[in-house]
Amino acid sequence: MIKLAHVCIETDDVVATEAFYEKLGLKRQFEFRNNDDELIGLYLAFSNNSFIEIIKVLKPREEGAVRHFAMEVDNIDAAKAQFEERGVSVSEKKLGADKTWMITTRDPNNIFIEIQQYTSESLQQCGGRCSIDYSPR
Repeated sequence: MIKLAHVCIETDDVVATEAFYEKLGLKRQFEFRNNDDELIGLYLAFSNNSFIEIIKVLKPREEGAVRHFAMEVDNIDAAKAQFEERGVSVSEKKLGADKTWMITTRDPNNIFIEIQQYTSESLQQCGGRCSIDYSPR
């Protein structure tokens, strides 16, 4: 495996979903149109050639929905300021148990998004064990 290629999000509002992710800095790479020339989906690009795929459905399903995904930034404070300036509501910055800085938000489809900045001690970079207070439910 090389890297994450894309995450697919189902939505009943492609335009609102694209507008939200544009505020986070993603740009349209290409679009899907049907035989009636209706916009039915698109790919939004990160700078590293990975993508979020948006696909239109009549009613987004709950089963199999994306629980969350994370986007990496190199400056969490600048990202937070930029997102808020663009009208995106984000959480306060916190240092996670994995020693990674994080802010969070939700997209128009209620998908939870983590925006992370790795530190020199981040377990994503160094490996190790992360103890958290969590029980599967």
